[in-house]
Amino acid sequence: MTAEAERVQSELLDNVLPWWLEHGADTEQGGVLTCFSNDGRLLSSEKYTWSQGRWAWLCARLAAAARGGAITSDASQWERMAVATARFLQDHTLLPGPVVAYRTSVDGRPLPSGRNGELAVSVLADLFAALGLAGAARVPGAATDERSQWLQISHALLRHARERISSRTAPSEPYPVRAGFTDAAGFMLLLNVGAELHRSSGSSESAETAEWALDQLLGDGSDGSGMWRRDAWWEYRPDDDGDRDTLLARHRTPGHLLEMTWMVADAAEAIPSLGPRIPAWLPDLAVRALELGWDQEYGGIFRYVDADGGQPRGRLFGDDRYEVLVQRTWDTKLWWVHVEALYATQRLAAEFDRADLREWRDRLCAYTLDTFPEPRGGEWTQIRDRHGRPLDEVVALPVKDPFHIARALLLITELDSERNPL
Repeated sequence: MTAEAERVQSELLDNVLPWWLEHGADTEQGGVLTCFSNDGRLLSSEKYTWSQGRWAWLCARLAAAARGGAITSDASQWERMAVATARFLQDHTLLPGPVVAYRTSVDGRPLPSGRNGELAVSVLADLFAALGLAGAARVPGAATDERSQWLQISHALLRHARERISSRTAPSEPYPVRAGFTDAAGFMLLLNVGAELHRSSGSSESAETAEWALDQLLGDGSDGSGMWRRDAWWEYRPDDDGDRDTLLARHRTPGHLLEMTWMVADAAEAIPSLGPRIPAWLPDLAVRALELGWDQEYGGIFRYVDADGGQPRGRLFGDDRYEVLVQRTWDTKLWWVHVEALYATQRLAAEFDRADLREWRDRLCAYTLDTFPEPRGGEWTQIRDRHGRPLDEVVALPVKDPFHIARALLLITELDSERNPL
């Protein structure tokens, strides 16, 4: 094992996971507490369903990795937390639709989150709940009838999410999509959740949903109907060509694109029929995102950039919350962007045998591991300014995320263990 691989595994097993077990895991009610400040102070015991679904999936995947020998950890401990979190999701967040409550009290009482007191305000939360239930359904310690119920709920949530994303009626807090634009995030999650649900169920419905989502990203490759091309992509695609000059149309999110590229490869692994659909230029698009997003002056990847690089620019509608978010946080350096890019470059470099992506992987590894981990051990300081200094402000949900860091470090460790079996 290389020194870098050892450090990645050590960050996961010695720092990140122990911090969450000590501070975040709710062993009484089930689920995880996430309303911490950037420096780790608990600010609220409210539970965002978005995070609960992610935690259920992560715990289930950690249990599988421990059982399989990819990591040295207590598989039964992670199994218990996956099951408890799935039960919390089923018992406390599920609403008619089916949809899920956006957030709950610590003991699971749904809390109003919309402007008019709505409980369910995000299809993204619905899909993360489906992800968590699909992951927990693979845990051997769960009862057979529970696993069956979780798969049924996950299918129903995925189906309803696809219907609303397709008809463009889905609410998407905390990233509202303006009328007249199509966003990539919904397709990304339909692809990922569809693939994960297929791993758990083998259902034709989950595979077909993942295939549909991939088609929305790729289009037919010639008429520009998709969200991607070899050298460019849309984060928000405008319906009207007259809106191409807007900041919403011109902005790009390099971290999202890089996360989506590895999810495409992962979906093809889960659903082999998707393999022939993956374009040979997928790694070229990843390199383009890295080139656009990299901060040549201070290192690291910007949260948002313009289609031509640098600070996002373009005509403003002036009444859009997402415009404000892009303008205010574009040059921040965020935890999830860097770990997703790190895993994407490592995976794509291996699958496509790309020396340039291996070089990017080395650059990202050095920056990420030198910037985000706490020098004294423990969880990472996830939100940084352009210079890499801690920045104590909310950039999406008011939470400290338990998902992206642990998932990426785990997936990297699994990839290394496949090449160097224990």
